[in-house]
Amino acid sequence: MAARGVDGRVALVTGASGALGAAVARVLDRRGYRLALHCVTGEDRAREVAAELGGPSTVVRADIADWAATLDMVDRVRAELGDISVLVNAGAIRRDGLMVTQPVDDWTRTIAVDLIGTFHTCRAALPDMLRARWGRVINVVSPAALIGSKGQTAYSAAKSGVLGMTRSLALECGRSQVTVNALSPGLMATALTESVPAEVGAALLARTAFGRMGTPDEVARGIELLLDADYMTGQVLSIDGGMSIS
Repeated sequence: MAARGVDGRVALVTGASGALGAAVARVLDRRGYRLALHCVTGEDRAREVAAELGGPSTVVRADIADWAATLDMVDRVRAELGDISVLVNAGAIRRDGLMVTQPVDDWTRTIAVDLIGTFHTCRAALPDMLRARWGRVINVVSPAALIGSKGQTAYSAAKSGVLGMTRSLALECGRSQVTVNALSPGLMATALTESVPAEVGAALLARTAFGRMGTPDEVARGIELLLDADYMTGQVLSIDGGMSIS
């Protein structure tokens, strides 16, 4: 474990007001990173997470679907904490519905936040890592990026797009010692899954090897591997209880 503040590295976690983002922030804090905690509407919760951390942190708000807002957020992180070394894209929305009846705005907003927003944060933060010739980009995806999921065409398309982007970006960044990987959690008790119908949740649990949900802390432990794995890039680390293999 790195001693706090030894190298002054900065990590930006999007969606840090959510259960998984908060768990990731705690892991990074224990590793000694200075934390930028991104939120959109959950600023109070993000500040609660910041108060739990032992090291320097700041809370930044932005709609990552907006390029100008994302650039402004990253500039604020640099001004308050320094250049970004680690980016964890844990922020996402999910608006489910059968495509034939789903409002077009719901579909396009999901793509805008989950896919284009991930592009925006990567595009804004990567120059710091490339200049430093070291960095970690960790994009949170979903089993929906790997297997079909009825009623989730928008979410599946967005997360599949993030997965493709992750693999291609890994090839672009490797010579600069920047790794780009994806973390794929299974079903967890988070705000994103609260609206999942009971029968759908039961069917998803039945696809796991354990017959239960995972916890954000269990998934966040995978961040440590992705931080330390110098020769691993363009890969998907699935911590989903076996859901994606059934």
